[in-house]
Order: sequence, then C-alpha cells, then structure tokens
Amino acid sequence: METVLERIRTDLKNSCDPTTQKNFQRFFKEEVRYYGVKTPTVGKIAKRYWSEIKSQNKQEIFNLCDELYRSDYTEEAFIVSNWVPNLADRYEITDLAVFQVWIEKYINNWAKCDGFCNHTLGTFIMMYPECIEKLKKWTQSDNRWLKRAAAVSLILPAKQGEFLDDIFEIADRLLTDREDLVQKGYGWLLKEASRHHQDEVYLYVLKNRSTMPRTALRYAIELMPLKRRKEAMKRG
Repeated sequence: METVLERIRTDLKNSCDPTTQKNFQRFFKEEVRYYGVKTPTVGKIAKRYWSEIKSQNKQEIFNLCDELYRSDYTEEAFIVSNWVPNLADRYEITDLAVFQVWIEKYINNWAKCDGFCNHTLGTFIMMYPECIEKLKKWTQSDNRWLKRAAAVSLILPAKQGEFLDDIFEIADRLLTDREDLVQKGYGWLLKEASRHHQDEVYLYVLKNRSTMPRTALRYAIELMPLKRRKEAMKRG
C-alpha cells in the first residue's frame, strides 16, 4: 500500500497543467523545482489529505511536513503551508524553533517563504506576541529568507493594526539591506501597516526616505493618496 506521501506525489504528478509548467519559472529569479500544478489544485489536494492525517499527533504531522519540504518541490511546500495553520489550536511556544529550522533548511524562494510565514507564523505571533523578539533577531541573519520572514510573518497582524512599534523596529533593522526580496518584504509590511496607521507610516517613510531603497519605499506608500506618494518619492 502506498504511503500518504507517495499518494500525494502521485496526485501532484497527475495534476500537472501544461500552461503552469511552461510559465512557473518566470516568477522566480532563482531556479525552482516544481511539478507545474495550479495553486487551487494544490490546495484541493492538501485539503483532501489533511482530512486523512489530521487525527495524527502534531509531531507526526510535523514529520510529514519535513518530508514534503525535503523534496524541494514548491507545490509540496505549499501543502505544508496549507496544513500547518490547521494546527493552530495545538501550537506551543516551542514550535517556533521548528519553524525556524524549516525556514533555514528548506525555504529557498519567495513563494515558499510567504506561503508559510503569512498564515502559519502570522497566527503564531498573534498567539505568542513575545516571540516578536525572536523575529527581530532574524533580521541579523545571513539567510535572506529568514530576514524576509522577520517581516512577512507580521503581515497578518499588520493588516489588523497590531504591533506597529515592532513593525517599525523590524523595518529599521532591515532598512538598508541589499537583498531585493528583503526590501520588498519589509516594504510590503509597512504597506499593510498603513491600512490602519497611514499617518505614522507616512512619517516613518519621510524620516527614512534618504536611505530607504526605492523598492521598499514604493511598496510602503502604495496605498497612500497620490499627493503623499509624490512627496514621499522626493529625496530628503
């Protein structure tokens, strides 16, 4: 009898879409490994197998997630991103160490990073806000995905108006980072924070516009009125 992982992989191989296969790589600067399955189809596969494994204990599910990540296929990483938020009622503060290992070992493109961090870590941080201090330490990592994760893990709470001071501190720490995807990460975070705190984010951008990379700045001001966007784009 096939294992769950073998059946998942068979389903993914049988669900390949020629157009998705053709276009997948163009969304990434780095080489990525993929089957070429449409994202909604991956979601359906994840949901189907979740109903089969959800009764297992958390460690067993984490072990399955680890095996999915080991394959390096982007769609298998998406399944992890679909499964783990379902464990939110079983999260413990010590799970952050597991999540950090996954980011450091297995995350190697923006889609894997954002798919995992937005909901898994976003929900986790809202449950355990003291762990934001750990995110701040991630900003000093040599791993660009851990640095991006420090920012995008706060997207969900930022949309709800939470943790503004911490968001600014993380942006401060990443402000002049040379990595394009790190700049986009904290710029996106500032943009989401501006939904509830536009004045504060605008003043933050004005204060830092002389050193903030244009990439991050453009993301940060995206939701602001044209007049503010024009002013922010002027060099201080």
